[in-house]
Amino acid sequence: MDLFSQTHANAGAPLAYRMRPRHLAEYIGQQALVGPDKPLRRMAESASVRSMILWGPPGVGKTTLAEILANESGAQLEQLSAVMAGVKDIRAAVERARLSQGQTLLFLDEIHRLNKSQQDALLPHVESGLLTLIGATTENPSFEVNSALLSRARVYVLKTLTEDELLAVLRQALEDAERGLGQRRIRVDDGVLGMLARAAGGDARRALGLLETACDFCVPEGNGERLQAEALDDVLGHQASAFDKQGDHYYDLLSAIHKSVRSSRVDAALLYMAQFMQGGGDPLDVVRRLAAIASEDVGNADPRALPLVMAAWDAYLRLGDYEGQRAIAHAAIHLAVAPKSNAIDQAWKQAKAHAAQHPTLEVPVYLRNAPTKLMKELGHGDGYRYAHHEPHGYPAGRRHDCWPEGLPQASLYQPSDYGQEARFKQIMAWRAELDAEADQNE
Repeated sequence: MDLFSQTHANAGAPLAYRMRPRHLAEYIGQQALVGPDKPLRRMAESASVRSMILWGPPGVGKTTLAEILANESGAQLEQLSAVMAGVKDIRAAVERARLSQGQTLLFLDEIHRLNKSQQDALLPHVESGLLTLIGATTENPSFEVNSALLSRARVYVLKTLTEDELLAVLRQALEDAERGLGQRRIRVDDGVLGMLARAAGGDARRALGLLETACDFCVPEGNGERLQAEALDDVLGHQASAFDKQGDHYYDLLSAIHKSVRSSRVDAALLYMAQFMQGGGDPLDVVRRLAAIASEDVGNADPRALPLVMAAWDAYLRLGDYEGQRAIAHAAIHLAVAPKSNAIDQAWKQAKAHAAQHPTLEVPVYLRNAPTKLMKELGHGDGYRYAHHEPHGYPAGRRHDCWPEGLPQASLYQPSDYGQEARFKQIMAWRAELDAEADQNE
């Protein structure tokens, strides 16, 4: 019995297992890969599958695609999990491939978990073409997969299913009398199906699991049954957008928060923050990112930004999670609305570059401390002008600019025209005029 006969003959298997598509015609979603004249469809139609890595979140059809490609191309399929398989299992799959008359596809689930010895055992057989590799991963393969292996496989990105696509999956399961729930003649309003689709978070496997559980609470109606909205209360419960705290989605959300605040998009920033925290993300990771934003993206355009973030950080630690999250939102809103300037970030980068280029620069003698008699005799501190004794509180003139002697002058901090920094720009320009006047009078 082949793989698909086994998959769909077991009536006691979970609904998601029974409803796995057998052909590309039944496959829902990923149209950029399996639609007409798209790469995976062309591979299936030409019966010539190339090594690939399928990268995407759970429940979007990675395993199913591998099975369909093998089935429609007439290839032998070997399936291994990188969590369970060892070098011995890989060698056994290689031997079976040697004995096979046609193409052998090796499907490796969670390929990012392969260790170095497993990858070394696999690499020459992928390179020779004895095995065609189809790896599946939820992690970024550019970080998690050996570069030698990665160079021999094309990476295809699978997306979470849209609500419409999940609705199509659910309706397919309700109508299919052979593998699904069609024999029960279950009636469901579109609104109820929509609740299930949204709760699944783009995961078809989860959507079918929720439907199967919810249908245990159907009530008789006519010659069939009805699934009512009330039945979903206990089935769905609290739906959190959980994610792997070491995975890409975790860092993607932090990136989305940062870029939304930088772009002054308050609502988007709040939405991503809510998804991050409700999915189990640490609120302190958000406030740390906000602290970076306060200097990197707001800076002196609004000097209140950094103290406000630090106050929110302290409030979270003092108030606890519930009230503390609101304080973090308070700070995020302020940062998003505030005028923006990256002048501090740019100035600091240039300062570090200057220091790296001139590691032996010396502090001018007049800026040096003179705590001992010898240092005073050497002239340390001579000529230093105390700013508070100067007109306007500013020791004007380029000879007193505190810049290292012999080092080409550079203007590292360039204030923007926004917020308080516009005032800083005016002050700095005025002081430059005082310098020019003082230099002329010397």
